[in-house]
Amino acid sequence: MKYRISRYTLPVLASFPLSALAAVPRVAVDIPPVHSLVAKVMGDLGTPDLFIQPGASPHGYSLRPSEAKVLNDADVVVWVSNDLTPWLSAPIANLANDAEHLELMGVSGINTLAYREGVTFDLGDHDHDHDHDHDHDHDHDHDHDHDHHHDGQDPHGWLDPGNARRWLDAIAQQLSEIDPDNAAHYRANAAQGQQELEALEQDLKERLANSEETRFIVFHDAYQYFEKALGVTAAGAISIGDASSPSPKRIETIQQLVDAEGVTCVFSEPQFNPQIVDTVFGDTDVYIGVMDPLGVGLTLGAGLYDALLNQMADEIQRCTDAM
Repeated sequence: MKYRISRYTLPVLASFPLSALAAVPRVAVDIPPVHSLVAKVMGDLGTPDLFIQPGASPHGYSLRPSEAKVLNDADVVVWVSNDLTPWLSAPIANLANDAEHLELMGVSGINTLAYREGVTFDLGDHDHDHDHDHDHDHDHDHDHDHDHHHDGQDPHGWLDPGNARRWLDAIAQQLSEIDPDNAAHYRANAAQGQQELEALEQDLKERLANSEETRFIVFHDAYQYFEKALGVTAAGAISIGDASSPSPKRIETIQQLVDAEGVTCVFSEPQFNPQIVDTVFGDTDVYIGVMDPLGVGLTLGAGLYDALLNQMADEIQRCTDAM
């Protein structure tokens, strides 16, 4: 195992025995929201290392040499899933073969959803309840975008704060297994984080209570976990869940949806070219905002996850106010 004493541990030398401080594992993570959850669990003992550049889309990426080194040096690799980053399987196998691996979408007891199909979503099938350990099948009468067809599990599960709470336990368990001297520290931090996320979820539900009827278009279908957890509804997506470029037919269908369903807002994303949104909707009366599932521009650390969900809720509230 490749352990380190992090710079974050130095201020707490008086609180922890040197034997424990010397055993803090190196943790490599994929995206900023996961980095934030791991940072919550590690607390003052250390900080995880991000191996996908902040602001980059995780759906397709090429590791830089410094990021490959992060994987090579890791004792633990924590990532969302192969469905989110299919390109990552080979680097993890080749560079982090002696590390422990934690794939978060494989954690038992989390809420999982199937990819939604079609350009538009069934606005009548808005079920706020969570179904655990299985995918949902949705039948749609809408025209499908035949350029791309996406089956399987939607991997954007971090946008459900209920999933994040379960992941805190899984992260604490994984770290405790390889660093038992600090197990109590990891578990206490996870428990505190769970309480904070539960309070955040309740606050967000109350803030978004007036947004239940707000209809909006997202850039790519990444938000249904957030929608179902907090009681809001996207009407459709410009791109499918892996952010593939939309076909002209898909864009035309989205334009028709804006008129037919009274859609108020369209959201671009900082990871992708906003010109598509501006070109298609710039001359309309819809509110054009930014919805970001990764927290681009937010400060890396334990507070990023909470700030991300608050930022998304703020955008939906602006959309509601624009109605």
